[in-house]
Formats: sequence, structure tokens, C-alpha cells
Amino acid sequence: MNGTTLFINALALACLALGFMKDRAKTRRALKIAARSFVKILPMMLAIILIIGLMSGFVPPKTISRVVGQEAGFIGVLTVAVLGAILQIPSLIAFPLAASLLKMGASLTSVAVFITTLTMIGFVTLPLEIRILGKRFALLRNVLSFVIAILIGLLMGVLL
Repeated sequence: MNGTTLFINALALACLALGFMKDRAKTRRALKIAARSFVKILPMMLAIILIIGLMSGFVPPKTISRVVGQEAGFIGVLTVAVLGAILQIPSLIAFPLAASLLKMGASLTSVAVFITTLTMIGFVTLPLEIRILGKRFALLRNVLSFVIAILIGLLMGVLL
């Protein structure tokens, strides 16, 4: 266990102990709510672990590197930008997936663009957004978000 992990776990345990000292009933209720939330996201977490495992087993790192790595260039960045815009993956799941992509040879720029488009663009929710915000505003917001996501990824690739 590294230092950061140890610190976070120790802080969580200290806060839990403080909660029990302050109000046992509220802390128990909070733990029950947390357990129910954990059970709700568990299938999604298992699915992403399965997807990452399958991807690791069937897609060689050379292929990932060729498609979304440094050698893919701007076409690779556009590929992950479109995927990030279309896919509806919660951020909680997307970050471990992004870490796996990095380990398999994806460029930092591509991963940054993927995460940014995933969180900023709502292709799946676009019809609802159009109905609530209007067609012009919703489309403009998504197009600008797409361009800005690519710029953020490129900037992160240069800076990091």
C-alpha cells in the first residue's frame, strides 16, 4: 500500500470513529446507505472489470498503442473524442478504464480527451437537453464542449 492510500484509509477510519462517537444512530444509517449504494454500483464495477480484463486479454497493447497511442496522432485523438462523446459511462467506471488504456499504450492526450468528452458531452442525453434548453443552445454547447475537450487533452499532453 502506498502512502496516499494509507492516508486516505486512515482518514476515513478516523472520520468513521468520530461519527460513531458523535452519533451512533446517524453513523449506522449512513453506513447502511453507503452499503446500499455500493450494492447498486457493484454490477457496473464488475462489468467494467470484465471489459478491462477482456480488452487486456484480446486486444494486444500494440493495437491500443497503434489506435490511440502516440503513433495514432490526431486521428487517434479524434477517435477517442467521438467514443467519449457517444458512450454513456459513469466517471467512476471511466477512470479505471482510462488507467488501463494508459498502461496498454494509449497516449495521455487520448486518455484526457476520452475522459473530458465522456464527462462534457451528452450525446445520449442530447434529445432531453434539446427539449429543455432548446436546439440551438444544446447543439452549440455540445459542439463547443467537443472542441474544448480536444484542446484540454492536447494541452494536458503537452504539459504532462
